Amino acid sequence: MKKLLLVLAVAAFAQTMNAQTVLESKNADNWYIGINGGVTAPSNHYKVLKNINFDGGIRFGRWFTPSLGLAIDAQAYFGSNYANTYNTSFKFDDLKTFVKMTNIGFLGTINFSNWFGGYPGIPRGFEVIGLAGLGWMHYYGGMKHLANAMSSKLGVDLAFNFGFDKQWQFYVEPNIVYHLTDDLARMQYNLSRSNIGVNVGLNYKFMNSNGTHNFKIAELRDQNEIDFLNAKINELRSDVNAKDSKIAADAKTIAELQAKLRECESRPPVVEQKETFLQPVVIFRQSKSVIDATQYASIEMIAKYMLNHPESKVTVRGYASTEGNANLNQKLSEKRAAAVKNALVKKYKIDADRIFAEGLGATDQISDERGFNRVAMFIENEK
Repeated sequence: MKKLLLVLAVAAFAQTMNAQTVLESKNADNWYIGINGGVTAPSNHYKVLKNINFDGGIRFGRWFTPSLGLAIDAQAYFGSNYANTYNTSFKFDDLKTFVKMTNIGFLGTINFSNWFGGYPGIPRGFEVIGLAGLGWMHYYGGMKHLANAMSSKLGVDLAFNFGFDKQWQFYVEPNIVYHLTDDLARMQYNLSRSNIGVNVGLNYKFMNSNGTHNFKIAELRDQNEIDFLNAKINELRSDVNAKDSKIAADAKTIAELQAKLRECESRPPVVEQKETFLQPVVIFRQSKSVIDATQYASIEMIAKYMLNHPESKVTVRGYASTEGNANLNQKLSEKRAAAVKNALVKKYKIDADRIFAEGLGATDQISDERGFNRVAMFIENEK
């Protein structure tokens, strides 16, 4: 008993593992239909060949898993050799019907090859399938007390699968059918309690929703692939978070710029001032900010202009040549502009508010001659 329980437990575990590997099937999937025929004979008679009868039938069924299924089996029996020959009180030859007996049964089917060996994704070329179930047997003729009887059937299909998708199945089926009721009546007429037989059959499996005629194995991912995909998901999440942070920073910058724009728009408009360069320039000696006596003629021309145009304002821009230190040149240019402004204010009595002085440091853009870049220039500011 313990060994039997152990075998059943192993089989159940194998079936559970097998069921986890195939895709779920719809109600219309994994149906099949077939025909069969063969010979049968009473099992309690030693002259088996002499008592052979012929039978034929159809079978319609469905596989719920690659290992387990159900089928409806309908058989018709045509022979008359069901009674023992040593008692001739009754013979089936007395029945004038062509079909002597029928048996309709509900069978459970077990694909032992898939149960114990696992389902490989497509049916094997050869499989062993067990079947067992209960049925209802009917005798034709005048024997009302033998007209109906319960039956049971056991069999093994030695199945050969073929076709481009293994949709066809040819099988050889040794089987035995037991008569479960009316034992006294059967003993009266010396009828056998069981019949043994061999049938051959052909089944066709219909097309399934998965595009094949059989179960389809699910494409499972291994742990390495799952880990890789999880890492990729985390990487993408990090990228999204980084982009969200950048979007938030950009939104903050945009808000600040919009605030500055509104601030600028609220300010009064700035009146653009136009500059006019006045012709005279004051030239200085190298590294000097003292005005030479010869350069006062240019300053006097600017003074006369400003006296004649009291509304005018002048900016004095001082420059230095490019040789020497940049900081010293900047200071030197400032001193030169201040010296010219002082001359206009003190010598020519021009209002200091009308004169602006600024030093612009070293330059070589005024003239190609280096000495002509050591100057102070006059620019009239106009509104």
